[in-house]
Amino acid sequence: MSATMTPKPHGLALMLGWRRLLLAFGVAVVLWRLLVVGCPPASALGVHVLVIGLGAVFAFGLFEQWPRRLPAWLARWVLQVFGVAVAIPLTAVAAFSWLPNVEGLPFWEVEHLRGCFTAMNVAGLLVGPWIALGALVRQKEAFAHDQALAFDLERSELERQALDARLHLLQAQVAPHFLFNTLANVQALVDAGSPQAPTVLRALIAYLRAAVPRLHEASTTLGQELDLVRAYLELMHMRMPDRLNYTLHIDDGARALTCPPITLLTLVENAVRHGIDPAEEGGHIDIEVRRHGERCLVRVSDGGVGLRATTGGLGTGLSTLRERLRLVFGDRASLCVSERQPHGVCSELDLPAQMAGA
Repeated sequence: MSATMTPKPHGLALMLGWRRLLLAFGVAVVLWRLLVVGCPPASALGVHVLVIGLGAVFAFGLFEQWPRRLPAWLARWVLQVFGVAVAIPLTAVAAFSWLPNVEGLPFWEVEHLRGCFTAMNVAGLLVGPWIALGALVRQKEAFAHDQALAFDLERSELERQALDARLHLLQAQVAPHFLFNTLANVQALVDAGSPQAPTVLRALIAYLRAAVPRLHEASTTLGQELDLVRAYLELMHMRMPDRLNYTLHIDDGARALTCPPITLLTLVENAVRHGIDPAEEGGHIDIEVRRHGERCLVRVSDGGVGLRATTGGLGTGLSTLRERLRLVFGDRASLCVSERQPHGVCSELDLPAQMAGA
């Protein structure tokens, strides 16, 4: 999911934003109260101060957007500060000229109005440019913060996409590994002329129709995994009916928990291929899935040949499964493979009890 950035306001919405107007109103009120003593009547001059403040805000916003291109030697912040400094006396002239006063005369003919005009200009020129500079610094900090957030979001998205690509690559490696192993089992029956070969092949086709679409899904449930495992073990039992037995112990509350595709099947297939199949007398596979609060324990035990030095006891599937678990759950999942006594292997998978769709 890509990050959605809030569009930046422009035009009048930017020039006369409510934060800017609120700041201008606050500064105007402060200056008005400070100038009350020398500029009676106070009630009439409050509007003049507000008009001057609005003029400064308008100039700041105007030169923030216009002109769109500036010469290389002119920085926009300089233009904005200069615009505020020019707008204050010009707006003061307009306010004192157009707004009526008690005397009904031009402001330059009334002594106390001339004094107020001068005081407001001096105060505005002392305060206005500094406020503009402060606003520019705040804008730069906010822009840098927004850029940092945008970069963090983009980096997180790229990392997520890289993890997804890595996970899909690993799942693509699992698919042929599993399919070739299963087809090799069918080929062994055909080569031996077993009358069970057609039956096993039909069962394999039915199984693959259900299994293959799930190989490239991002996640599945333990219930779906158990259905696949049961079908797989039925196939293997048809191939070696006197050498393979199995039992399933499943908590009903664990069936809806999510896991990467082919997780449980990888453990079971590894037990069959590296444990039961090489053993002359075969063996028994015990599959247990239990939920314990916020954790889920999956245990696959077999009575096969055990961890042998010639093969290391681990297939490609288990190594790939560890990597897939790391990509999906990080350090919240673990896979432990240990040898059983007197023989056999126990694979224990500890997962977060995470519901599908959560």
